[in-house]
Amino acid sequence: MTDELLVVRCQLGEREALAELVRAWHDPVWTYVRRMLDHGDADDVAQEVWLAVVRGLPRLREPGRFAPWLFTIARRAVTNRLREEYGRQETTTASGQVTEHADEQVVEDGAEVMADRAALVAGLSGLPLVEREILVLFYLEDLSIEDCAQICAIPVGTVKSRLSRARRLLREQLGERGTR
Repeated sequence: MTDELLVVRCQLGEREALAELVRAWHDPVWTYVRRMLDHGDADDVAQEVWLAVVRGLPRLREPGRFAPWLFTIARRAVTNRLREEYGRQETTTASGQVTEHADEQVVEDGAEVMADRAALVAGLSGLPLVEREILVLFYLEDLSIEDCAQICAIPVGTVKSRLSRARRLLREQLGERGTR
């Protein structure tokens, strides 16, 4: 069943359609959120995303554009969490907090999967947030350049330039680690 039909059924109040929609999109949303935040925050933010989806679904005017709409909500939730986190970091005097989180992500993924994947994840986590986000949306979530532009609220040309820069930065990161 298509996402568009599921959305329409959800808008008509069918609970089973909502459950099916969540089953179909839970993993992609969680993966996106996990790539942008640390593991502990990912579960909470993913729940916030689904709560916002349930609240906003009746007002979705274009059911066929569900995926970009969903990832726009996920992006806002991630951005809000990052703002909170940065605000907490500024008020606390503990140094090295961000570096510790990045190391935890690499170690956690590296223990679970092959060394190549660990190097890729480490490379991704070392990228600036805007470049990492574009790579995750385009390559890992398999969204089009146009959808990425809509989700990030930027022009298509900016998506292309960020993708280009992100690829270059990732190549440099992987090259520094001796992994190509």
